[in-house]
Amino acid sequence: MTTQRTRHVGYGIWLVVAAVVGWWAAFQLTLEKFFLLENPGETTSCFVSVMLQCDKNLGSWQGEVFGFPNPILGVTGWMAVLVMGVAVLAGTRFPRWFWGLFGLGVSGAFVFVCWLIGQSIYVLAVLCPWCMATWAVTIPTFFATVVHLMRNGTLARSAAARERAGRMMVWVPLATILAYAVIVAMAQLAGLDLLGEVAGLVF
Repeated sequence: MTTQRTRHVGYGIWLVVAAVVGWWAAFQLTLEKFFLLENPGETTSCFVSVMLQCDKNLGSWQGEVFGFPNPILGVTGWMAVLVMGVAVLAGTRFPRWFWGLFGLGVSGAFVFVCWLIGQSIYVLAVLCPWCMATWAVTIPTFFATVVHLMRNGTLARSAAARERAGRMMVWVPLATILAYAVIVAMAQLAGLDLLGEVAGLVF
């Protein structure tokens, strides 16, 4: 068993909030995918401009890496996060291996999202509104989960290490903001490159 003794209310609330936002974004993307399948050639409701849309992402191979639309992963995965959030709020104790599996799942989602961010910005050259909502909650969920796994004894066994990890949770918002800043910078630099290419074609 992990050494968790008390309810970590803040972490539990965040898991619930992130799960609701992430699930809703995935659900909306799933609906948009169905719309495109039923109405080829039409644009989705999240189509804002050539650079801000869901259509290109949903129609690309990156949008269905495992042979089915990526949003289906979100619809199912965020439900697991929601259940964990409620369990944490209820003070439920899980064995170390269970927390390890949860951490592995969250880490996998984080890596996948990072890859999708790179593909969206540098390959597809578009930003998907609902995808960005997913990025926005996946990133801090990963940071908070790593810290939580350290303070509850899953990743850190000594009492001193768990105590230090507990103090690290306050830095999660700052780490999240820095991650957002990196994404914005990537998008800005990619936008400048695209403008340069367009200018080169015109002149």
